Amino acid sequence: MAGGDRGSSSEAAAELRRGFETLAVARPDPSAGFYEVRLNRPAQRNALSPAAFAEIPRAMSLLDRLPAARAVVLSAAGPHFCAGIELGGPGSPLTAAATGVTDPAAAAEGLRRTILELQEALTAIERCRKPVIAAVHGACVGAGVEVVAACDIRCCSRDATFLLKEVDMAIVADLGALQRLPRIVGYGNTADLALTGRKITAMEAKEMGLVSRVFDSKKDLDAGVAKIAKEIAEKSAWAVMGTKAVLLRSRDVTVEQGLEHVATWNAAMLRSNDLKEAIRAFLEKRKPVFSKL
Repeated sequence: MAGGDRGSSSEAAAELRRGFETLAVARPDPSAGFYEVRLNRPAQRNALSPAAFAEIPRAMSLLDRLPAARAVVLSAAGPHFCAGIELGGPGSPLTAAATGVTDPAAAAEGLRRTILELQEALTAIERCRKPVIAAVHGACVGAGVEVVAACDIRCCSRDATFLLKEVDMAIVADLGALQRLPRIVGYGNTADLALTGRKITAMEAKEMGLVSRVFDSKKDLDAGVAKIAKEIAEKSAWAVMGTKAVLLRSRDVTVEQGLEHVATWNAAMLRSNDLKEAIRAFLEKRKPVFSKL
């Protein structure tokens, strides 16, 4: 690793240690290469405040730069995952942009810029090169669903419920649900959820593909996602990050363009030391020891 990279990673680790107002970021198991980002406003049911929208991309950027973080678990404190965007509080993102503005055009442009900034905050989850695993329990409402949709793997406990409530609040979901969910659960299921605003259970979420695994309890969920994250962290980081990058790229282009992209990617990555180590380990019938980032 180059000296500049070492400096960048040490700076990221130091900034993580300084902490957050709305998040708790920790390495649950020092021997495992994954970190947990926990929404940490349980008294507010983890409603997303302006501070949360600022801190989520900051945390994801720091973990992206941290070599010890090879996977990320996104969870929540308290009885519920997320109640959506915080409404009515000081600096509420839905009202702050237009406060004190008398020109309708200026007010509209202010709201547009705010919406784009909130979108970027959640897209930061997707842009983190490390796989992000959502661990959902209790209620997951509105923007909480949009947070989950930006994750790579989604798991939940049996008590979890999911609700796109925006239509009942007389607004259009605008932080990624209408763009990401059709690619996850299909157009029909997305239309059902977004137009009716109905609540679905963990098992229905599993049936439609919103989550891939359902655990019996919060305790089982925490243990289960930790196991998934640990297994991913033990694989070649270059292969894992490359797989995420190619999946995201292929989602938004034609099959032919996706194939061209992965061919270009592997033209470089098939020469990696990790591939040589994987082949040697297979032939020697042992567990591979992959390179550090």
